[in-house]
Amino acid sequence: MLQEAKDLQNRAVEELFRKAHGAKKELTFRAPTGSGKTRMMADFMNRLLTEQKDIIFLVSTLSKGNLAQQNYDTFVSCSQGGTFPKLKPYLINTEISGEEELFIPTDHNVYVLPRDLFKAGGLLTRGPLDHFLRTMTNGDFAMGLGKRIYLVKDECHQATKNLDEISTRYFARTFNFSATPKLSRGQAPDVQISDEDAVAAKLIKRVELIDDSEATVDDAIDKFMEIKAQYNNLIGVHPCLIIQISNKDKAEEEWREKIKPALDKHQALKWMVIVNTFKTTGAEDKAKELLCDTNDDVRKKLPVARWKDYAKGNNSTIDVIVFKMVISEGWDIPRACMLYQVRDTQSRQLDEQVMGRVRRNPRLLDYETLPKEAQQLASTAWVWGIRPENMKQVLPVKLWKKGSMNVKEQILVSTTKLTGLTERKDFDIEHFMHRQRKPTTYTDIFALYKKMKQGDNTLQELCFDYAREDYQKWWNFMQNYDMVKREYDSFICDYRESMVFDKETSFPAESIYIDSDNRNEIEDWLWCRREPENTTFAFDSDAEREWANYLATKIAVREAAEVAQLDSDDERYLWGKNYPYNSEIKYEYYDNGIHKSYPDFVLKDKRGRIHIFEVKSVNGGNSVDFDVEEYEAKINILKECYRAASEKLKNHLFYIPVKNGDVWNIFRYVDGQELTMTKQQFKSSFDE
Repeated sequence: MLQEAKDLQNRAVEELFRKAHGAKKELTFRAPTGSGKTRMMADFMNRLLTEQKDIIFLVSTLSKGNLAQQNYDTFVSCSQGGTFPKLKPYLINTEISGEEELFIPTDHNVYVLPRDLFKAGGLLTRGPLDHFLRTMTNGDFAMGLGKRIYLVKDECHQATKNLDEISTRYFARTFNFSATPKLSRGQAPDVQISDEDAVAAKLIKRVELIDDSEATVDDAIDKFMEIKAQYNNLIGVHPCLIIQISNKDKAEEEWREKIKPALDKHQALKWMVIVNTFKTTGAEDKAKELLCDTNDDVRKKLPVARWKDYAKGNNSTIDVIVFKMVISEGWDIPRACMLYQVRDTQSRQLDEQVMGRVRRNPRLLDYETLPKEAQQLASTAWVWGIRPENMKQVLPVKLWKKGSMNVKEQILVSTTKLTGLTERKDFDIEHFMHRQRKPTTYTDIFALYKKMKQGDNTLQELCFDYAREDYQKWWNFMQNYDMVKREYDSFICDYRESMVFDKETSFPAESIYIDSDNRNEIEDWLWCRREPENTTFAFDSDAEREWANYLATKIAVREAAEVAQLDSDDERYLWGKNYPYNSEIKYEYYDNGIHKSYPDFVLKDKRGRIHIFEVKSVNGGNSVDFDVEEYEAKINILKECYRAASEKLKNHLFYIPVKNGDVWNIFRYVDGQELTMTKQQFKSSFDE
């Protein structure tokens, strides 16, 4: 997994953990589907259980889609694998014989409750759950174990009326988790991972939304056929197209008249249809039946209940899966890369939960090992449907191609990277390990494995390169892990040794950005929209928008002419936003792991100098939880990176413009030296 993905998850859990120490009794955590929400939930519970010995968790989750079992299995895996060892999970179920009484043991600390088990008339509502909760707490008679119960609502956007009714009696705190929390229920996110951040970290796929009412099932299948071979060859995963029947009352009609005829045109495709339908069998009687079919003769012999399990696997041969709307939660299928919503006059907007089915990264754990083309494929989802109202629009951009100027040749940017410990001239891992003293006490293998998995990716690679298939070497390395890390940190933080030239690169030919309210009209720069006459571009923050406007109107505007008309002999300014998607303009720095800084803007002046800008603001926007000290600490880490990079890369000038109130403080780095500038000094420097 990319270090950026680990860091994003870790920062989110740390923030939730910090807020759990506040006075607020109910907190809401929002993370997009596919971003590792269950694992982050496990991490959060493990941290609280490590600190507080008198608590237990009741995790309420959906009954459908076997989601409770999935969550339980994840908790068990995290616990037994040593990742989160404090978890002692138990799955509450009502599968007992008629002679037995339902019993919930009291020696666990994480209880997974399928929501529908606790409903009117069910076994749990007849006393067993109430008895369990009274036993774990002090109950009504101070006879219990004195535990505090924290309620965790997984998929909290779904109602939990029966649990809510007993909440004040038994639950000390409530933690809501969902990709789509309900604001109408007071579930405004206290902590959240945005879709944009999750996409940037490659936790989930970006969505290429085809919002075209004329698009047909045939269009989706044609696109699927186009990328199927690429998926198999480049990613090593068999892709899948999901077709969503949006109108359950017309399920059979849509299947018979729209979907099946389109599939019949491609005999080589394996498909599966699993749809609940209602058929009229009498004057007023309705019998619930299943519309289930497949052209896979082998799978057809299996019970329908096992079809979905088979279809999930990365090597499943099922190409197309047809479902109705209720695939929204509880079904993970990372190989699904396309979603088509059947259109009719009653079609509703796409549900973010439904879209989440095709946004999981199929190669998340080893994404960094894939070649660039495979990475782009694995991190893209194609969706045909009606855009959700709260879904931000993804807009494509491309470099100007008019005239004789080749931008990719005219503006070349040098980048830096950090080398590993093995690159240090006087370091030899074999000699280093030989010099280490044998420990007087030994850590168990599960704790060692947990330490390795939670550590920096580079140290994991160093361990595997050193040990390879020699278990004793792995054991010795991990027993001395802290000594290796100390040596590694000492080297990697000394940028004079660890930072080296990486490559000379330019802007990508094509990229994307997320639309926002922070928009500018910009004509004279390197990018154009799909409709060249549209010169409106959006930015990540108001500070970034303001700085872009300053560059456009005060700096790059000199001797202005449209970039489209420039030729190779022109001496005018070339500049543009460094959109991270597809970009290789990045600089590595160390902050408890190697990270990549993608600067916001790049400008080439008339003298051929390259100016790099990373815009920051300590104003914090509208966030009441903005931590200025923490943010400034991150800026200082970035300053050191850019200072060192400026020393390595001649003819490159690095800037960190920081907005504080209405004032801009501009930190410039040239040849390893820092200079603090005002806007006027910065503007005047272009005449030097």
